[in-house]
Amino acid sequence: MKAFFATIERQVQHYRQWDFLLFAVLTLLSVLNGQTTVFYLIYFFWWNELIRLVVDRLCYKRNPNALYEDGHATDFGGSLFLMGIYWVFIVVFFGFIAATDTEGTDIIIANMAVLVFHNWFFNLNLIFVLLERIYLHKTRQPLQIYFGAFNPNTIVLHISIIVGGVMMFFVVKKYPNIFTPENRWGSALIALPFLLLKMGMQYLTASDNKIGKRNAP
Repeated sequence: MKAFFATIERQVQHYRQWDFLLFAVLTLLSVLNGQTTVFYLIYFFWWNELIRLVVDRLCYKRNPNALYEDGHATDFGGSLFLMGIYWVFIVVFFGFIAATDTEGTDIIIANMAVLVFHNWFFNLNLIFVLLERIYLHKTRQPLQIYFGAFNPNTIVLHISIIVGGVMMFFVVKKYPNIFTPENRWGSALIALPFLLLKMGMQYLTASDNKIGKRNAP
């Protein structure tokens, strides 16, 4: 048993190596689940960032290894405001307008189930993301903390929303015979840019100790 926990502890120490893999697996499982829509994925990405933001704010003072960029520690309100704007756009555009224009009533019903937390697969994914972030703080991992309105995570989300909209109207809508509600290729196409951007951003910010940062107070 001790060897088992020691193995887990060693893996946690290198969490950045498997954090993206876990996120990608959750996204893939969401697509393969069969109830996934474009709104489901974009909304999941939004919740992932909100959970990170709130948990970091509540836990970073108890994690001596939490690192943040100068000037970002006091801009928590700005981040929440920006996330609120994203929420309105995601719900109105991807939840209603795009679904009505491209796929019909069934997709809107599925989107609303996600919105009001009646999709248990979606809920379990969020719980997993929440517990993972809390655990990383509890084990005092050297996490990068961003509270600014425009940080690497929100930039990825912002670009993904724009790319998702472009993909929706200029690719998915243009080829309805290929991207049908049944095969979910449209969802996979929307998810791919986000995953690539997230992977690229994690690569650029991987060297926590090699960039100009200081311990959070």
